[in-house]
Amino acid sequence: MDPTRPESFNHRFEKLSTGRTYHFVDQLPSNHDTSLNQAIVCIHGFPDCWYGWRYQIGPWVRQGYRVIVPDTLGYGDTDKPSSAEKYSMKSLCADIAALLDKAGLEKAIIVGHDWGSHMVGRFALYYPNRVLALAMLSVPYIPPSPVYLPLEEVARKSPNLGYQLFFGSQQSTKIIEANLRGFMDVIFQQTDSKGVAADFTRKGAMDALLNNSHVRSSGSYYHQVLSKGMNGPLNYYRTSKFRHDEEKADGLPSNLRADLPVLFLWGTKDRTATPALIRKSSKFITRLQDIAIENKGHWIMAEAKDEVTAHIAEWLKGLGYPNIRGKL
Repeated sequence: MDPTRPESFNHRFEKLSTGRTYHFVDQLPSNHDTSLNQAIVCIHGFPDCWYGWRYQIGPWVRQGYRVIVPDTLGYGDTDKPSSAEKYSMKSLCADIAALLDKAGLEKAIIVGHDWGSHMVGRFALYYPNRVLALAMLSVPYIPPSPVYLPLEEVARKSPNLGYQLFFGSQQSTKIIEANLRGFMDVIFQQTDSKGVAADFTRKGAMDALLNNSHVRSSGSYYHQVLSKGMNGPLNYYRTSKFRHDEEKADGLPSNLRADLPVLFLWGTKDRTATPALIRKSSKFITRLQDIAIENKGHWIMAEAKDEVTAHIAEWLKGLGYPNIRGKL
């Protein structure tokens, strides 16, 4: 497992019981015992893929965990339905459950970043008994809302989420695909030595940065993945009404399971992880541990790869993992 060589990981392609075919990495520890070794399932965000977890997979496997990392719907070599409705959280969570089934897992440790963080939070609501422990990175838990807020209203109330208006528009697909390398320069930028990165979060900022981008990304693997199409990844931003209607119809609770251990990791220079949202999320999580990583931005799995790997491993060690039987 060489983080510089994507092909060095164990790749699988499976059709799930939901009818969708997923590509995922499935890395087993030595002397793996399904009844003994816990599995960590990692869910990436936008616009990422399984490769976003490349620095964590090997160390966690060597510690005795089985690590499963899919390309989520719309990404890489996983199915890419064109309709935004297919990307609702209920549907995506059903895919995670089906992935666990395919891997022969009743339960797992679930970890998510960015959109993946939101997804794993919803998975813990839809499938509470399939989660041993939950780690959320960069995007704090937000409970289901009793009232639907259109993206325009969300951006007005939280200007740091203004970029979602652009991503949620249908025209963003063609604009980004036509300037994919420039988009990658903007979206994957990391904080500099002073903890500073260009702000694309406010309304209209992403459009301006794309028009003025002149640095060309060298991230060839990401370019290969994202050049398979941006409609699927962007559809995640076009599901807010579908998600709200489903959650309201299903009567999802606001609180996560009271006995569920939850870790939240975030970079202090990440404009999408505001202290106010983090404080709000704590009201709905009984067993929350919050760790801030100083002067790091949104892409903490790469920017702070060793800290993220170690923090999650130490947190799990405190819970008695790996290599324990039964429930917490």
